[in-house]
Amino acid sequence: MDMQAFYKGKKVLITGHTGFKGSWLAQILLTFGADVVGFSLLPEGEQNLFNILKLGDKVDTYFGDIREFGTLQDLLQRVQPEIVFHLAAQALVMRSYADPLETFSSNVMGTANILEAVKACPSVKSVVIVTTDKVYENKEWVHPYRENDPLGGYDPYSASKGAADIVANSYIQSFFNPKDYGTKHNTLVSIVRAGNVIGGGDWAPNRLVPDIMRSVHERNEPVTIRSPHAIRPWEHVMEPLAGYLMLGEGLYNGRKDFSGAWNFGPSSDSFITVGNLVTEAVRILGRGEVDIQAIEGVHEAQILRLDITKATVVLGWRPRFDLQQNLDHTFEWYKRYYAKSEDMQEFTNKQIKDYFELE
Repeated sequence: MDMQAFYKGKKVLITGHTGFKGSWLAQILLTFGADVVGFSLLPEGEQNLFNILKLGDKVDTYFGDIREFGTLQDLLQRVQPEIVFHLAAQALVMRSYADPLETFSSNVMGTANILEAVKACPSVKSVVIVTTDKVYENKEWVHPYRENDPLGGYDPYSASKGAADIVANSYIQSFFNPKDYGTKHNTLVSIVRAGNVIGGGDWAPNRLVPDIMRSVHERNEPVTIRSPHAIRPWEHVMEPLAGYLMLGEGLYNGRKDFSGAWNFGPSSDSFITVGNLVTEAVRILGRGEVDIQAIEGVHEAQILRLDITKATVVLGWRPRFDLQQNLDHTFEWYKRYYAKSEDMQEFTNKQIKDYFELE
């Protein structure tokens, strides 16, 4: 059975479905024919993918805060989901410096709340907890981090996600242990780590691609770069989401070896500097200028790579896009959006269809 056929008719809950990544996941699942339920804060900003894709008309949407355990528990009991993807989080490094308490409470207690609510909801067979590549204790070395490397976190965002990762693993060991599957419980949980995800429809503040688009298409001013020499693993949003969906299916089908932590990153050619990405983006867009200058600010890692061997060997997942495809699909989406030349729902669905038809 292929993945699209598997998800058809499945009741799937997404937390954080009004965010960039959550909106893409919701749209993918809708094209698969899933029965999608979403729980999230209201979408932020005048520009947001949730509204552009009109997901409020297609997803059974509940607005609320994942820090409110009673609300989450009531929701799960009401909708009885079979599969849960937990993406709701305070996801911005810069905001974590401005409001660390919000970041810790959302990311740590929010994760504990969703897992505790799942524990009391027997309909849930499969849970995917989304953290980040920044959970690792980053020693700025060149070799990629593996799933069993130590966790850490310099800034509040990274530390909160590392703590959320530990919370999720604790629930796996204590309540959803694969050894007890089929006897004490019927739920399997995985933790997924990916970072520097790009794609159309992201307008979050202090994030590189949205900053590029605002500079080029809205302010008509040069793109100024905060950390031009920092190396990042750039991957299109559909790449890790495809891995999450594969895990969701496998866990549902009782694959006990799918429980635990997983890295999802791009092919090796997609590890380039921030400066190089901006230069390439301006070339693809056919307009704009680049003002490459380091801006003094808060601490940011200069290099971070993930080892994706486990995902490729055990799960059978692999990156389908090379660097150029990652960038072309991202900036072509924005070009179509700003040109106002076509229905962005249709174009997004076309990108989804083309991606999942790749061999």
